[in-house]
Amino acid sequence: MKRTLMTAAAACALTFGMAGCASLGMAGEATAPASVDEAAVAAAGAVDAAAVPTTADATAFVADAETRLAALSEEAARIQWTRATNITHDTMWLESRINAEYTELQVELANGAARFNDVEVPADVRRKLNLLRLGIVLPAPNRPGAAAELAEITTRLDSTYSVGKFEYQGRQITLDEASQLLAETRDPAEAKALYEGWRTISPVMAPDYARMVEIANEGAAELGFADTGAMWRAGYDMEPDAFAAETDRLWAQVKPFYENLHCYVRGRLNARYGDAVQPDHGPIRADLLGNMWSQQWGNIYDVVAPATGGASSYDLTERLVANDYDARKMVETGEGFYVSMGLPELPQTFWERSQIVRPRDREVVCHASAWDLDNLEDIRIKMCTEVNAEDFYTVHHELGHNYYQRAYRNQPFLFKNGANDGFHEAIGDFVGLSALTPTYLNQIGLLDAVPGEAEDIPFLLKMALDKIAFLPFGLMVDRWRWGVFNGETSPAEYNDAWSANMLKYQGLVPPGPRPADAFDAGAKYHIPGNTPYTRYFLAHIYQFQFHKAACEQAGWTGPLHRCSVYGNEEVGARFNAMMEMGQSRPWPEAMEAFTGQRENDASAVADYFAPLNAWLTVQNRGKDCGWEA
Repeated sequence: MKRTLMTAAAACALTFGMAGCASLGMAGEATAPASVDEAAVAAAGAVDAAAVPTTADATAFVADAETRLAALSEEAARIQWTRATNITHDTMWLESRINAEYTELQVELANGAARFNDVEVPADVRRKLNLLRLGIVLPAPNRPGAAAELAEITTRLDSTYSVGKFEYQGRQITLDEASQLLAETRDPAEAKALYEGWRTISPVMAPDYARMVEIANEGAAELGFADTGAMWRAGYDMEPDAFAAETDRLWAQVKPFYENLHCYVRGRLNARYGDAVQPDHGPIRADLLGNMWSQQWGNIYDVVAPATGGASSYDLTERLVANDYDARKMVETGEGFYVSMGLPELPQTFWERSQIVRPRDREVVCHASAWDLDNLEDIRIKMCTEVNAEDFYTVHHELGHNYYQRAYRNQPFLFKNGANDGFHEAIGDFVGLSALTPTYLNQIGLLDAVPGEAEDIPFLLKMALDKIAFLPFGLMVDRWRWGVFNGETSPAEYNDAWSANMLKYQGLVPPGPRPADAFDAGAKYHIPGNTPYTRYFLAHIYQFQFHKAACEQAGWTGPLHRCSVYGNEEVGARFNAMMEMGQSRPWPEAMEAFTGQRENDASAVADYFAPLNAWLTVQNRGKDCGWEA
């Protein structure tokens, strides 16, 4: 997950491009109000408000804006890193102040950019003017105190989540501990207690969240958007409504496969726990899926493993432990993948300055993220790495952000970002698809031999439990937020709407009735951390699109799920050429540069999982698949 320097949210509000050091705002058509403070505009390098703006004025304004943003972004990033890796009253105070200052600058420049809406300018200048309007995750209104209040709220929300603990069996436990226990337990009562226990940390966030929405919507309106959600959707080189329709189209491509997987997993859970715990029809009880948000189901593979169709001969976590991996070796292995494709080694400062394991002496944000602190070479990751299969994948993913950041470092400041935020997430996920293959594990010595076709179904099922199970969750988080931002969901309806989205998209229900004050959305980091989430849905489409194109470039003729591009420098060169473009061109051009396609296309997902989908269809014969929303 990538770290953004273009955000007013607390430390881990990722790229908006708006996924990290910026992942997405593009050429949206919404316009900002023309009225701006004359002194602020003058300070930003624009002409006097009474004069008629010219092409030269617009070019000078953009140049000055980039200089000011670049300087302040480094200061903000270093303060945000300090707070994320050492949460105290003082570091929270420092971050609130710098976030407020950065937000005020972004709002000033966004309003100033609107002055040139009707001025004829070169294409790159027009793109930068549009990015200035779209590069704010949470825009504060242009009035005294608004940015400071918004910054205080977002920092408080992020920190409340990050230090959250709840009592379990007589002691206070963290999210890390609770997640591990939930992954391992096969006791429904224990799963329910862990699932509900973590959600006791979030009700206190609800008033702050509601106030934050009010402020951000006021700011979005000043920039010419209907609400903050509409502003987010405007960052994809298409109209906001068209983008929403595009995500619906992509979901329709993959939904039948998800329903097939849901039906199979529900049947296996019913066989394990019985009708009283999990009926063989309707939705699935969310806490039984081994993940605190039921967004990935791979932790319960032992429960749903094929009774027929082959067995897996290895456990990646066990192989890592047996080969004496520690946290640093995990990261070095991830770096080795990118280097094998012809990309440079990480700088020495990466190893000196990254947080690779959880410190024992202070509170930190353990949520994995990748950082670019100086827009040049000071790239880092922040993880509390464990030696297991999940973090092996996560390391490859996070380093993808760092290699993307490094690739576009020579772009102008406003183009130092992913083609869109989905790209920024998909870069590492694309590498991760190769990194999880038995082919790659054999290439780096973790497996002595590549298993035969008999293990394809177990392998694909494991992948689907994480990749396919995630897709509806990747949609529902922002669908909930869009409803909150546009007023369809009031604060009193926050939790009911969250549960309704779980049912509609995922076919899941909580393990029991939720309290009247529940704020379950706040128990997912990206809500209090104010990280737009549709990027992850897009990334789960893009990564397969990238993977298929890369395997074709490599001349791979076998099953797509067995392809590894480890060591292929030709693929690496084309991959890096796409990354070097940053956000300088509309995302379809970046997509075409690597894949030869200009459209989003989920057909590669179907190609990758085709053998599993056929197998699931056989397993589900005679079952009452689906659920009622």
